[in-house]
Amino acid sequence: MTRLTPGTHGLLGAELSSLESIAPGDLVVFGAPYGSPYWMSGVHSDAANAPRVFRERANQRFGAHQNRYDFSLGGTLLGDTGVRLHDLGDLTGDPRDLAGNASAVTATVRDIVDLGGVPIVLGGDDSVPILAAGGFAWSAGANGEAAATGAAIGPRINVLQIDAHIDFADVAHGRTDGFSSTMRRIREMGWVGQVVQVGARGTGSATPGDFDAAVASGNVIVPMAEVRRHGIERVIERMNTDLPWFITLDVDGLDPTIAPGTSCPVPGGLSFDEAETLLASVGGTLGLAGIDIVEHFPSLDVRDTTSTTLSRLLSVLIGNAARARRHA
Repeated sequence: MTRLTPGTHGLLGAELSSLESIAPGDLVVFGAPYGSPYWMSGVHSDAANAPRVFRERANQRFGAHQNRYDFSLGGTLLGDTGVRLHDLGDLTGDPRDLAGNASAVTATVRDIVDLGGVPIVLGGDDSVPILAAGGFAWSAGANGEAAATGAAIGPRINVLQIDAHIDFADVAHGRTDGFSSTMRRIREMGWVGQVVQVGARGTGSATPGDFDAAVASGNVIVPMAEVRRHGIERVIERMNTDLPWFITLDVDGLDPTIAPGTSCPVPGGLSFDEAETLLASVGGTLGLAGIDIVEHFPSLDVRDTTSTTLSRLLSVLIGNAARARRHA
């Protein structure tokens, strides 16, 4: 059974809820502190503190703002949509069961998706997206007889990665499920359609062979240099509208002037305006399947800048998604 510990306050004024409260179209926050670490020191890195600390810092600034006018949305956060924002709390971790901690992320996403909800996953390091995307696998509950009989069903989601790195290593430090292999493992999932990777710059774990493999797999890679030349709208134009989008947002995909609280800040990432435009489009016209936010290291933040940036980006995404998924 998934182990969740309730938060003191829901993120951005969300209702503290349980799975039983979720209705189709609702947006559902939960914290996923633990992924698949390379080393024992990574079992509880500072990123594991992010779900708790981010809630605290976001709510200090914006917790009472859900019913205030938002100039990015032209109204309140959820407007008159009837969509509800839930917060389930954070997954707990057992130091004796690292595999169980990881599988709980996938199980929670699957439960939310099968209820028709939209998961908003607060990580955790950059191995968490593998676990979160795994929760979108077709299940008998989600697709009835076809899934139960194992029939080939095809893609269910597209995936947008915002990251300074393409994370396409097959094996790193002896593991295939760590944070350098995130997008290779996601690309292998049969329920994933188009993959768009935006924000890459500088160097990371990827070798030339990893880059070539990502391109050969069909991924659309848009380095920051291309975003600067052609604008974020060119990225949006290349994103298919056939399936809703799951976003994996690594904080280092953003420029460190707006998000310094990450372990690998690289100059020149997405500006706030670029990220806001991209997330507004996914939440609205492109369609949102869910999002994870990873590699947020609260102890490295400066005057809560990263938490403030992420709060505003999530507000824009949530507000647009609520309007697109308006309840009848």
